[in-house]
Amino acid sequence: MANIKKGDTILMLSGKNKGKKGKVIKVNPEKMTLIVEGINVAKRHQKPMQKNPGGIIEKALPFAASKAILVCPRCGKPTRISVTKVEGKNMRSCLKCEEIMDKV
Repeated sequence: MANIKKGDTILMLSGKNKGKKGKVIKVNPEKMTLIVEGINVAKRHQKPMQKNPGGIIEKALPFAASKAILVCPRCGKPTRISVTKVEGKNMRSCLKCEEIMDKV
């Protein structure tokens, strides 16, 4: 799960949200799932409490990480990544433009 991290932009490969892009909010490496804003959103009925008024809210639900691919921040294309060593540290790099993204 070092491929996709919180804050990355991803592109959906399959499902009802195929072709949509979104920013990763949360990554769960144990279950291999992602939560992305604006993708796989469901409506939930919430009871009123002291802190919130309640009503119908939209909540992003987790989905399998295999249904998403990382979008390179430099070239803007969906790409797989490779892990390369730079000065003794592992860095993620785009396979299309070969630019280094950040630390693993």
